[in-house]
Amino acid sequence: MPDISPRLRAVCDMSMDAMRSWAGRHEYDGVVQDLSPGGVESGLARLGGPPLDDALDERHLVAFEAEARATYGTAAMHRWNPLVHLGNLDITTYERTYAPEEVRREARRRHLASWPDAVDMALESLTDTPALVAETLLPAARGLAADLDAGADAQALAAHARFVTRMEELSSTGRPDVALGSAVFAELMGPADAVEIDLGDLTRRGEAERDRLQEMLRDACARVDASVPARELVPRLLRDHPDPAGVIREAQAQVDEVMAFTREHDLVPYHDGECLVGPAPEALRTAMAMMAAGGPNEDDAPAWYWVTPPDESWPEHEQQEWLQVFSATTLPVITVHEVSPGHFAHARALRHASGDVPRTLHGYAFTEGWAHYCEEMVTEVGFRADDPRYRVGVAIEGLTRLVRLLAAIGIHTDGMTLDEATAMFARDAFLEGPAARAEARRATYDPWYGRYTWGKLEILALRERARTQWGEGFSLPRFHAALLSLGAPPIGLIDAALDR
Repeated sequence: MPDISPRLRAVCDMSMDAMRSWAGRHEYDGVVQDLSPGGVESGLARLGGPPLDDALDERHLVAFEAEARATYGTAAMHRWNPLVHLGNLDITTYERTYAPEEVRREARRRHLASWPDAVDMALESLTDTPALVAETLLPAARGLAADLDAGADAQALAAHARFVTRMEELSSTGRPDVALGSAVFAELMGPADAVEIDLGDLTRRGEAERDRLQEMLRDACARVDASVPARELVPRLLRDHPDPAGVIREAQAQVDEVMAFTREHDLVPYHDGECLVGPAPEALRTAMAMMAAGGPNEDDAPAWYWVTPPDESWPEHEQQEWLQVFSATTLPVITVHEVSPGHFAHARALRHASGDVPRTLHGYAFTEGWAHYCEEMVTEVGFRADDPRYRVGVAIEGLTRLVRLLAAIGIHTDGMTLDEATAMFARDAFLEGPAARAEARRATYDPWYGRYTWGKLEILALRERARTQWGEGFSLPRFHAALLSLGAPPIGLIDAALDR
């Protein structure tokens, strides 16, 4: 793989897991990041350097340097958030078929051999973890070793046991507060995306979007059955799903449908590539549905839309709860998001991005904002126009992402309690007890999870500016091609699409 500039390399070195998993930079295979206090300090000191020749690439790179400084400097995530250490230990990327099996097996072996060092770094760093964060992430920590062999992986398993023991201790002895504070939260959400963020304005925009989505939900539910209130109808709709044996078959049919629809309406600039459907590898089956599309810096290979049916050995009520995700109301929305014109189609465009910076550094708000935007956008050109359940699903998915934004702001900047956030998910996003609680808990360790909605709102605002600036020259295909030509930039840089 061709080398990259020292400045870009310094940024990549601060995010090794993302580089191998999403950017496809496999020089990081089998390597763990130095997340010790000294290692992080050294990594931050290497950031910066002479400006790039391309002004847009320079702003893109500066934003990612700001993200690294905010994550590890201002917020000191390595000192309190086990999530960054879980990513450092994660070996699931080697399940993807980006290289021959023997190459990936050897990389996995080297990665596991580094687990003792990675755990030493984690134990040295994790001195300020909130008890609630440790408790919430403990199942994920335990799951890291799900597929390891007691004989061949003995050293890795011993290191893993030390990590889990520390997480268990922190679950009871960690600090009680979880809030980052307004200044830290704003820096994580602002400079990292090349904007100066106004949290009050973002909250007001979020509340307005909540009201719009709730009205959409009421209207769509009335089209399904006007005799039943939405709060009663939605659970009934979610119970309409295939049985475990039919989940993969239904997902495959929907992949064929959304890819054909995207091609017919030319909604994205590239329609190449192959997307396969199947259950996730064992180590990834905690995720119900996800896209493994491969990175733009690796050889092309089929993407996988991993859709995981429930284990038929589970109790019947657990299977039924899991299967609600695959309902006739919500699975089509998830497939649009994950496959086309969402993540899979975006990944195809990323392979055509020009230059190392846009091919390597992918913004969270843009990436998830684009896929989330696509869920509703396709209805504007007639997707499932005769089935109001699709718009019900769009509203439900949108409300969940929207409440994430409000919960993250509330918990980290405004004194919102976990109980209040849980109640908001139940009231506004139609989630029931454990699911609402899990979504609220996620805000404590993933303060960025509101970027789905924020990214969508910024893309919609840009689209209106494009309509005004381009006039009769505006079309969805033109707007999408211009936007995706940027790669997956910090959300504050997307205005550059107007000149393309």
